[in-house]
Amino acid sequence: MIRRLAVVGLGLLGGSVAKAARAHGVAAEIAGVGRDPARIDAARRDGTVDVVTTDLAATLRDADLVVLATPVRTLGRLLEDVARAVGPETIVTDVGSTKAALVAVAGRLARTYPLRFVGSHPMAGSEQSGYAHARADLFHGATVIVTPTETSVPAAVKTVTAFWEALGATRVLALDPDTHDRAVAAISHLPHLAAFALVDAVERLEPGAFDVAARGFRDTTRIAASDATMWEEIFLANRDALAAGLDAFRAALADLEHLITAGDSAGLRTALARIKARREALR
Repeated sequence: MIRRLAVVGLGLLGGSVAKAARAHGVAAEIAGVGRDPARIDAARRDGTVDVVTTDLAATLRDADLVVLATPVRTLGRLLEDVARAVGPETIVTDVGSTKAALVAVAGRLARTYPLRFVGSHPMAGSEQSGYAHARADLFHGATVIVTPTETSVPAAVKTVTAFWEALGATRVLALDPDTHDRAVAAISHLPHLAAFALVDAVERLEPGAFDVAARGFRDTTRIAASDATMWEEIFLANRDALAAGLDAFRAALADLEHLITAGDSAGLRTALARIKARREALR
């Protein structure tokens, strides 16, 4: 059991980390850290955390494990404050959806401070945001990616892996940060951008069509209801990998467009069957 777990940021993901840790008895004490006590006090009132505070340094000094769950754009700057505050045995991880830049910051800081950082990215979430939507079961059955480097302390990697498994993850994969960013650009960031674009395309083409939107359109575009500020930050943070994904997406659309405009029934059927089979093989 973790003696003291500190969660910095109690939104959807941070709140869910704290709720899952409480539900599974992972930590003897859970501290929630945020900038505005009024916004995070709900986690104390409902018993998810034992204490809420704005005092980052004091809270992290005695923590065994720190989970950073603030917006992507703040993580690099936050990690500098964390590095100055934690003790030599404290392990630090995060829940951010981009990793290369953050891991680079961690590597630089580790040359000055005793920072034991292992990046994490739980492949779980919701189009909803905020602590009110946090769930203890958010990570149940989820895949979590950890991004250790050659300089990562093996015991820290083991602890972070075990932590996510204790919260319900059924698969914890290790990827290098660059590979992680390319993978999530393809499997997460590109689909979110495509969903936003699809809603916008209907708005441009035939706004009245929204009145007859049925389950298929709603399911396909559900993630376009996600927090705009969060996704602006993610798209920009991973823009190089996302740009490559967009190139591949344009090529895939162009191929299908060519078959449709040419009236190539056999070619279109073959392409759709191939794509369908690939989707059905997804587990």
